[in-house]
Amino acid sequence: MAIALSKKVQALKPSASIAAKQRVNELEAQGRKILDFTLGEPDLDTPEAIVEAGVAALRSGDTHYTGSAGKLELRKAICEKLARENGCTYSPDEIVVAVGAKQIIAEALSATLEPGDEVIIPAPYWVSYPDMVRLNGGEPVIVPCPAEDGFLLRADALEASITPKTRWLIINSPSNPSGAVLSEQQWKDIIAVLERHPHVAVMTDEIYEKIVYDGVVNHSPVGIAPSLKDRCLVVNGMSKGYAMTGWRLGYAAGPANLIKAIVKLIGQSTTCTTAFAQTAALAALRGDQTPVAEMVSLYRARRDLVVSMMNDIAGVACAKPAGAFYIFPDVRALIGRKAPNGTTIESDVDLVNYLLEEASVALMDGTSYGMPGFLRISYATGSDTIRAGCTAIAAAVAKLSA
Repeated sequence: MAIALSKKVQALKPSASIAAKQRVNELEAQGRKILDFTLGEPDLDTPEAIVEAGVAALRSGDTHYTGSAGKLELRKAICEKLARENGCTYSPDEIVVAVGAKQIIAEALSATLEPGDEVIIPAPYWVSYPDMVRLNGGEPVIVPCPAEDGFLLRADALEASITPKTRWLIINSPSNPSGAVLSEQQWKDIIAVLERHPHVAVMTDEIYEKIVYDGVVNHSPVGIAPSLKDRCLVVNGMSKGYAMTGWRLGYAAGPANLIKAIVKLIGQSTTCTTAFAQTAALAALRGDQTPVAEMVSLYRARRDLVVSMMNDIAGVACAKPAGAFYIFPDVRALIGRKAPNGTTIESDVDLVNYLLEEASVALMDGTSYGMPGFLRISYATGSDTIRAGCTAIAAAVAKLSA
């Protein structure tokens, strides 16, 4: 007899981006060449100095458990980073290191949500937020942030969504999937709303913080309003800015009581983050930042290329993102058209499936991110792949009939 699964796990959906990548892997195992734009992962390797720090740590015996909060020296370096780059003052007991930023988000929700608590999530959103909330007994409250608003949360929309049950507001800036970045004034408007509703905490997912373009600056709300510190969890990590996805290291700064609760949960799950990965992260934070700037410069060139090529496709409208490494083109004009086999493209999901079959291009549908009628395309891949992919998309779209 099979082991019975809990209702909450049965209701849990697989990560849409991971599922899409798995589909790509299956097709490639069948011998098909797929131009893959699904996963949000740098195609670049971790900078050499960081790798060498990790290797040296391994060779020196840095292979044992650490405290569940993370190494003290790393937490000190995170405090230094937050003060230097974000204007936020924290002490090591207000810092936690975990197996990726995703673990911190999940543990923070586990530590704070009671059944029926509401969590405000602006859409488009990272695919995992709503399911993480539901898994921990909460109710996601989705607030649409349309393209006309730059995919950014308006203060009045936030205010209208707050109820006595609201526990958290989760904001991802720079955004996955849109690349939108909240300005300082937009943050001030949001903070003004939060000040009127002191029962609402804010979780800022700043994992793409270092990947911004054209003079844009990412802001942490605590740096703007230090009074918000006692109800703000600042989540960040090494994966995107330092091309360290496989090292699995995230960190967060927040109120000591919440950090202590997250540390307790880590102690009962993963115990701690890999020791040598923590040493490598310390080298990254305190080391030369030139490799980060070079990666961002490369992403900027790729962004400009993919935006230009997608906007050349009739029926596609693509805004230029201010950060991260995704575009989120509007394909609503293509919905309702017919494929060469006579089937109708009735949704962005249908369009993604059509492009996979017709053009061997793998993309993400906007529906998975809470915004139907759009696509997410990761440009954390080579320029040759971008050119080939956009050319194939254009050819497939040209075959659609009204």
